[in-house]
Amino acid sequence: MAKVRTSYVCRECGNVQPKWMGKCPDCGAWDALERFVEREAADGPAPGALDLGGALGAGPGEAPAPGGSPAGGTRAPGSRRAVPIAEVKPLDVPRIPSGIDEFDRVLGGGIVPGSVTLLGGDPGIGKSTLLLQAAAALAGRGRRVLYATSEESAAQVKLRADRLDGSADAARGANLLLLAEPNLAVIAEEARRTRPDLLVLDSIQLTFRGDVDAPPGSLQQLRRCCLDLVSIAKTSGTAVAMVGHVTKDGDLAGPKLLEHLVDVVLAFEGDRHHAYRVVRAVKNRFGSTQEVGLFEMTGAGLAQVEEATLASDAGGAGGPSGTRPTRPGSVFAPVLAGSRVLLAEVQALTATGFLGNAKRRASGLDAGRLAMLIAVLEKHGGLRLGDQDIYASAVGGMRIAEPAADLAIALAVAGAFHDRGAGASTAAIGEISLSGELRSVRQLDLRVQAAVRRGAQLLLVPRAQAEAARAALQGASVGSCAHALVSVVAAAGIRDALDHLA
Repeated sequence: MAKVRTSYVCRECGNVQPKWMGKCPDCGAWDALERFVEREAADGPAPGALDLGGALGAGPGEAPAPGGSPAGGTRAPGSRRAVPIAEVKPLDVPRIPSGIDEFDRVLGGGIVPGSVTLLGGDPGIGKSTLLLQAAAALAGRGRRVLYATSEESAAQVKLRADRLDGSADAARGANLLLLAEPNLAVIAEEARRTRPDLLVLDSIQLTFRGDVDAPPGSLQQLRRCCLDLVSIAKTSGTAVAMVGHVTKDGDLAGPKLLEHLVDVVLAFEGDRHHAYRVVRAVKNRFGSTQEVGLFEMTGAGLAQVEEATLASDAGGAGGPSGTRPTRPGSVFAPVLAGSRVLLAEVQALTATGFLGNAKRRASGLDAGRLAMLIAVLEKHGGLRLGDQDIYASAVGGMRIAEPAADLAIALAVAGAFHDRGAGASTAAIGEISLSGELRSVRQLDLRVQAAVRRGAQLLLVPRAQAEAARAALQGASVGSCAHALVSVVAAAGIRDALDHLA
């Protein structure tokens, strides 16, 4: 007879409590504990349970480790033993390129066999389109892909696939298998029969197990289905990628519990009413979490975007160069996105408001950082912004979080207030401290070279890094002696930087 165990899982931190409490003792979130019922079979698996080849971590042909050893200390036959770390042989598992360079960049070079990836994002942003394009690209390279959908029919997926560029290729059509089924037992059986290189599940919210007495999307179903998918990946070597919607609080697939179970968590960001999309890694056991993938939604699916097209195109080739006149409240800033530099345009607008009730709004920027920079401008820059409504934005749907863009944001706000601009060919680099000083930033050489390649003619940098910036100009690949036309202006503090507003 199956034993029933009731526990309570926090949807914020994923920790389990034996009883319900109004406040989670681990993360302090109020009203975050949800009831979780788990049935344990006393004499074998419950009817309808999946046989996935043993416990997690047990490889093919190996016995799973027991839950505990007897009181006498005897070891069960076939159990694992601890070995010195020097004797552990490193695994050399080649990655599988998906065929989409921006997607592979975020993954760390490609898909790792046996890994589990969770892709989350707002509804309608393009999660299914991205995974279908990656699945079609892999199938075109001779890899077998099983695309299981619990939200759409096979005909609906086929209609979307026909819109994608080249997805109707014969090789892709033979290696890309579609399965419209929400039952995880059927999906697992098809994965065992077809043995795909990649299993795509769209989505985890509508997938269910028949032996779990809970509706699809509930905490019980999500946890059990995710554990089974992890077991499928680890025991068979099939890479698993699943779609997870976000809640109104922005959590991937509901509780944070799923983020702890999978290997890679990708966040698909952007506004579905705009074209640009950004894929960034929230968690990655096989690579860096600093890389981002840039995409643009088109009629033929998601197209990869070069960073040169992200900044404003009013100045020529999407950068500070060109004949565009100086616009007050607009400054360019080279910001890091993983291993590359994006030239972002920061814009600001000030309008007369009410003293004591002035508005501060940020789009694509940290609102707390913006408020701090406004305070620095008032204290050390001599500006009176207490009765000004201030709006700041990163153009092109970008999200800027690093402090190296502080100088550009401050100049944009000051330029909008004084109705003066920094110049269409000016790039500002620097972090601003609470004392109004400009502090050094990391990877200055990459920022300088990227800004010069994009047509910047004046670089405003911290005084401590002026010589380093001039040295980086010598390595800028901008053609014959083009770096000789670039000026480097050093500023010690915010007052010095404000003097360069034209």
